[in-house]
Amino acid sequence: MADTAADGDQQIHVGETDDGDRLEFPIVEMLTGRGFVTGKSGSGKSNTTSVVVEELLEAGYPVLIVDTDGEYYGLKEEYELLHAGADEECDIQVSVEHAEKLAYLALEENVPIILDVSGYLDDEEADDLLRETVRHLFAKEKKLKKPFLLVVEECHEYIPEGGGVGETGNLLIKVGKRGRKHGLGVVGISQRPADVKKDFITQANWLVWHRLTWENDTKVVGRIVGSDYADDVVDLGDGEAFIQTDWSDDMVKRVQFKRKRTFDAGATPGLDDFERPDLKSVSGSLMEDLGDITDRKEQEQNRVAELESQLENREQRIAELESELETARDVSAAARKMANALAHGDGSPPEGYQATLQTKNEQIDRLEERIDELEARFEDGVPADPTEGTDDETADAPAETSASSDTDDETRDALVDAVQDRLRRRGERSQLRDGSEDADATPDEPAGPAAETVVDLLQAPPVVTRVNAARRDSKCNDDAAWQIVSALATNPGASAHDLAAAAGIDVEPAHTLLRELRTRDLVVRDDRTYAFNADRMRTLVEHDDPSKPRTELRDQWEP
Repeated sequence: MADTAADGDQQIHVGETDDGDRLEFPIVEMLTGRGFVTGKSGSGKSNTTSVVVEELLEAGYPVLIVDTDGEYYGLKEEYELLHAGADEECDIQVSVEHAEKLAYLALEENVPIILDVSGYLDDEEADDLLRETVRHLFAKEKKLKKPFLLVVEECHEYIPEGGGVGETGNLLIKVGKRGRKHGLGVVGISQRPADVKKDFITQANWLVWHRLTWENDTKVVGRIVGSDYADDVVDLGDGEAFIQTDWSDDMVKRVQFKRKRTFDAGATPGLDDFERPDLKSVSGSLMEDLGDITDRKEQEQNRVAELESQLENREQRIAELESELETARDVSAAARKMANALAHGDGSPPEGYQATLQTKNEQIDRLEERIDELEARFEDGVPADPTEGTDDETADAPAETSASSDTDDETRDALVDAVQDRLRRRGERSQLRDGSEDADATPDEPAGPAAETVVDLLQAPPVVTRVNAARRDSKCNDDAAWQIVSALATNPGASAHDLAAAAGIDVEPAHTLLRELRTRDLVVRDDRTYAFNADRMRTLVEHDDPSKPRTELRDQWEP
């Protein structure tokens, strides 16, 4: 029970002096000051800390204990504390998400808390939880100015003398230096004073030295307390200690701390049967608040897992569509290349020509529509249902085209004629748009020399000569230049990027070839698209010697 001193300050009784007088500590100094308690295992340092905590709780002052060994839950035998940590024995399992709520409960709801970090398998998780809890305590105390004590066991793990001090250690040092003016006190407990940062020890305003036997530790006693005490600290009994306090006239006192009243959960196990006492718990409403945080965290984790799964499925579907798009492009490009290569083949249409022609034309149309559709999807984003609008027959086109390589000669000739006829019809439609052909002409009524297609004109010697010159002055290699000329002849209105893709090269060499062709008036440009200048090519042909034989442009390609 707290006592009242002559000066009116509230005191707590913690033991007896060497002279038999009552040993009392002022509550305000306990709650707002910086303390240090040390001693080897079994000397009584944890008992001393528990006695101080019991007396503060008895007087109605909450504390927060950072328990690194799980030995303070015995306080719940008499007092209602919230035991928070990672073990199932705790009242509630907490993580860093609970830090702000824990600080709120401690300072604003006056709930004593044992923050048990002994059960965390991941040291970083425990460190994050402690750091964020202390950060919120410090921030709230700036406004509340409420006396409150933070107890940190094994403080050498956070503020070591030899190693580097981490973010959590620096925050504890900050609390020690600046917490007092805000009302936040801290006491560090360690069995190895030699391992604790000396700045923390020397700036403490109350220190308790229990029995120490290691030479490095007794040297610390000698430097801070005095050499005589360094010799005597080795012989102190259990619970005995030398104390130094700023509020006492005596420099050093030898004292005996009383025994704690509550269950000693930190006692070394013996052969006697172990029986855990009945422990008190905090109210259910507080537990519900903390449980809600846990539930929200689990929901967030489940939602993250769900979104990651959706993202993985989306990326897989994008890869499938990209593969399908590439296949459709390859098939369409192969059809155009075959059409160009066979545009001037001879032979009469075999039986079933018209049916085959219609089938192949429809297939090419479907492939081109599929390419447009897939490219539009990737420009606008993949739809929620990526399979919507898929044409099964079109999707099977690559297999059909691949299978066509194994057909007999009759079917192959039919394909040649079908592609050739489609190519010529494209040229005729282009000329009709240019007004260079009688609009009333039909495929069965030849329109005469003026109706020659671009493919026909590319066989004329004067045109071949200029194309060769353009090719030599460009940065295109022979094969790429041939593919660009072929693609442009059958696909007027293509962009430089389209032509470069058809040739499988970068766009820069494609640009150089197109520029050379334009210089020679063979190609015109309209809004970033290109087409052969049929009128100019006809003029070249008309002024050429008609006795010169026409040959394929590819045959005239000069190395």
